[in-house]
Amino acid sequence: MIPKAPRVAAPEKELRFTRSGQAVWFWLVAMILAATACVIIVMGLGRLTEPDRLHPAWAIAPLPAAWLATRTALRLTRHAYIILTPLGIEIFPFFRPADGMRMISWGEIDGAETDPSLRRLTLHFDSDQTAGIHLSLAPVRRDLRPLLAKAVLERVSPPADSSAGKPAGNTTKN
Repeated sequence: MIPKAPRVAAPEKELRFTRSGQAVWFWLVAMILAATACVIIVMGLGRLTEPDRLHPAWAIAPLPAAWLATRTALRLTRHAYIILTPLGIEIFPFFRPADGMRMISWGEIDGAETDPSLRRLTLHFDSDQTAGIHLSLAPVRRDLRPLLAKAVLERVSPPADSSAGKPAGNTTKN
């Protein structure tokens, strides 16, 4: 049984992105394996008239793999890959996410960029761009990648207004 996700104190203040892009493949594999089991059962029903047919008990063979693929797909769909919180970015690995979770505070991030195809997000820890982390966006669904990129880039990039530090109402010209 898959454990329930922990409750968050203020879930409206975070953005959660799951590995739902990867889950699609596991759902497909699970459906194919389950359909294979059904076909074996249907083909085995004619065994009384034709003894050369496959025995319906062989339908049990693909079921453990179908169960495992379904369980993996559910896990990928439910559990987070990247969480954007007011404190920073939480990154969860595929295996042992509770032990390997990495928290990167917004203060540590000097800049961020994505590649044109939105398959990778790069977080830079210094202005020389010599230290940082690359995050694959492939596990995230394609339609959600621009939202994730925009959320991170808007939070990390300096304000476009060159009058940063000036009072908001000061628009006098000299």
